[in-house]
Formats: sequence, C-alpha cells, structure tokens
Amino acid sequence: MKEKVYEWAEKLIPWILNHGVKIVFITIAMFVLYKIVRRTIKRIIHLSVIADKESSAEAQQKREFTLIRIFNWVNRILFVLLGGLMILQEAGIPVGPLLAGAGIVGIAVGFGGQYLIRDLLSGFFIIFENQYRIGDVVSFDKTSGVVEDISLRLTTLRDMDGTVHHVPHGEIKIVSNLSKDYARINMDIGVAYNTPFDHLIKVINEVGLELSDDPQWKEFIIKPPQFLRVAEFAESAIIIKILGETQPMKQWEVSGELRKRLKIAFDKEGIVIPFPQRVIHQAR
Repeated sequence: MKEKVYEWAEKLIPWILNHGVKIVFITIAMFVLYKIVRRTIKRIIHLSVIADKESSAEAQQKREFTLIRIFNWVNRILFVLLGGLMILQEAGIPVGPLLAGAGIVGIAVGFGGQYLIRDLLSGFFIIFENQYRIGDVVSFDKTSGVVEDISLRLTTLRDMDGTVHHVPHGEIKIVSNLSKDYARINMDIGVAYNTPFDHLIKVINEVGLELSDDPQWKEFIIKPPQFLRVAEFAESAIIIKILGETQPMKQWEVSGELRKRLKIAFDKEGIVIPFPQRVIHQAR
C-alpha cells in the first residue's frame, strides 16, 4: 500500500510542479488580462460615445452603460473559452478532438443554430442603431416593460406586475421606445356640450402652467400641458385633447398629477365631466 502511495506521489509532485504551476499561472494571467480589458473597454466606450444634440446626459449614460454591459459579456465568454482551452491543453487533455467533436455537434444542430445567428444579428443592429438602452421602457408587440438587461442574443424586460420576460432579438418585429429623449402627455378628456369653451381653455392652460411652475414638478416638464384641439364629438361629451412634453419616463407621474388638478379645477369652476346617460321608456 505504501509503495503505491509513493508511486502516486512520485508522479503527482512533478506534475504539480510543472503543469500545475502553469495552470495556476494561466488562471491568474487570464483573470488579470480580463480585468485590464474590462477597464479598457469602459474607457474606450466613454471616449467613443458622443451624445446627440437632442440627447440628454442621462441618455448618454444609458447608452454607455448598455454598451459596457454587452462588451463585458462578450469579453467574459472569450476569456473563459480561451483560458479553458489552454488549461485543458496543459492538463494533458487534447484540445483538437474536442474542437472536432464540437464541429460535428455544430453541424448536427445547425438548424437550431440558424435561430441563434438570427438572434445575434438582430441584437447587433439593435445595439448599433441605439434603438433602446438598459433602463428604457419599451414595448415589443404584446410585451412591455423596463429593460433590465441586454445581451447580443436577448433582452430582459420587467413589466408593471414584476414579471420578467426574456425576449430573443430574432423574435422582435416592432420596437416602441416609450422613454427615449423625451415623452409626451397625450390626454383626452370629455366635457359637457354646454361648457363655455373660452373659459374651459383658460382653466386648462392655467392648470398646466401652474403644474409646470411647481418646484416639485417643473424639473420633469419640458413643455407645459396645454389645450390643443377638439378631438371628437362623442355621444355624451365633447372630447378635448391636451398635449405637453416631459422628461423620459415621467409622463405617467405628471399625467396623474395633471388629472388630479384638472378635476379639482373643473369642480371649482363648474365644468362638468359627463358620463353616459340613457333614457328608458316603459311600454304601457
């Protein structure tokens, strides 16, 4: 028994001193190079990303953060693959047959690989064209939410219910970005047919200006909400349209506050928001 232990020790110790030290060195070198490349990527992206004249500093930060996350993801995969192959080679496991086997498997699953290539190409153009960034609110067909993560293959969304959706880029046909550069308050409100319009317009515009001058809200508002036009003659009301502009992702908060203030102002000024009414005739 002791002789077998000595034989193993005689074989293991030289292997550790030779190949084991090299494997440790490869691991440390790969980790250090990964950190260096990661910092270099961050600096290059920071110097390369130039904000448009119409884009805010926040939009530029979103784009930088998104690109850094994606390039670091690619960087991590490359270093893990390269380091893993070097360690396997040093451990005495031939890499050539593994690569050949991977090629055969790749041919076998080539049909499925078409979808992967489609997802990667679509992801590249989404990122290159700056269609949306991490932190934006977007809508893909029937799926909407905040972009929590983007890779080259898929986008991760979290909706208002907290549900997380993983959407492959190849499945995205139409992208609607609800928070790029600026957002709009686009509100339709019904008022009674006998409402004095000059008075109505004055009340709406005054409420919009008061909201935009409020210290709590003015930093979110680009253009004060104002009366735009008569949108429709409905069955029980005249529908008016109110339009304004806000900072990205602030349109819902500002719209809610505007509705509250309009209701208070309408009640005070005697402006009626009607509801559908029906006259029922009883047959005799």
